[in-house]
Amino acid sequence: MYKNSEQYKDPTAGIAISNIIREEKRVNNLQWVYIASPYKGDVATNTARAIRYARFVARQCLVPVCPHIYLTRFLCDDNSDEREAGLFLGLQMLRKCNQLWVFGSVISEGMKQEIDFAKKHNIPIRYFNSECEEVQR
Repeated sequence: MYKNSEQYKDPTAGIAISNIIREEKRVNNLQWVYIASPYKGDVATNTARAIRYARFVARQCLVPVCPHIYLTRFLCDDNSDEREAGLFLGLQMLRKCNQLWVFGSVISEGMKQEIDFAKKHNIPIRYFNSECEEVQR
């Protein structure tokens, strides 16, 4: 039982403190999910899909990591050096994630690198179709 500074039992404060501690533990244990989906080709459509996939992940109280939404804001995917830098940076993000979620029926060359990296580093992989329904691979 929680006691206040004068050593009287204070169940209201005790419940509030317990709730804060429980929420802090929950937040600190959030899973980070790396999102792999196509980017090249129809960039506008693929970006809109990536945003939808990130929203899908976030709505499950997971932290979405979607480098092709973020990195393409300052790196040009059409420039081979910047594309390579983006792929490298993305893999560094993947290294910090708890899971890799692969979206869509097309596996691009960049996605293949991400999948191979996750396998090599024992990062769990889940596959989803473009409607965010989990599928077997």
